[in-house]
Amino acid sequence: MSPDPDGTDAAGPDTARPSAADNPASEAEAPPPEPSAQALPALIEALLFVADGPVEASALTRALNISGPRLQGALEPLAKSLANRGMRLQTGPEGLQLVTAPETAPYVEYFLGLEARRRLSNAALETLAVVTYRQPVTRATVESIRGVNSDAPIATLRTRGLIAEGGRAPGPGRPLLFVTTQRFLEHFGLEHPEDLPKLPPLEESEAPEEPDEPETADQPEESGEPGTPQPTPSTEPTAGQRPATDSVPPESRSPKSSG
Repeated sequence: MSPDPDGTDAAGPDTARPSAADNPASEAEAPPPEPSAQALPALIEALLFVADGPVEASALTRALNISGPRLQGALEPLAKSLANRGMRLQTGPEGLQLVTAPETAPYVEYFLGLEARRRLSNAALETLAVVTYRQPVTRATVESIRGVNSDAPIATLRTRGLIAEGGRAPGPGRPLLFVTTQRFLEHFGLEHPEDLPKLPPLEESEAPEEPDEPETADQPEESGEPGTPQPTPSTEPTAGQRPATDSVPPESRSPKSSG
């Protein structure tokens, strides 16, 4: 075996040295130690800050080497610490992320040179409201509530990323179900889906007043003595009074008793 110019022996195929690619486990880094309770909120904030989008809770627990309950317990103090700052902790269907506070939006847009946000049309807002409070909801349900065709508003909302497909409904045709997205929360400055304003209570519809029962002439007063039979008012016309036969349908007239 002849030495190489650099002074090392040339290894043959039978004596090749193992590389990191041959044994990935040898190069795998050990997970970091489990953080203390005091350091955990700051670590979560740092990971969410460097992430380029929403992060699932399971990814955070793996990165921090903690359990799910410990993560949930640290999110509340983190959210409280951000409440008086320019950031918010947002929890949506796609995960957790840091977003700017709603009140900073005009300054952030001006600083970044962003165009003014296009406003949604009334039709799109109506459609979005139905999806928000009835989700998951089908297109047919949206149209039945609005009373008009909703193809265009639904297409606009999907293009803006405010709603998305959320599965299919059981039944004939398996129609698509629509739900709101994390972008919806960002658009309206919400931290949680539960922060949606509550719908006002429906006012009780005024029930139609029931017509008063017609007072019967010569209605006898009830006797205070129990068991006393009450006289039945006569249905025969009095003298000089014409029987009201014109207003009673023939089929509803009762034959007079021959007594």
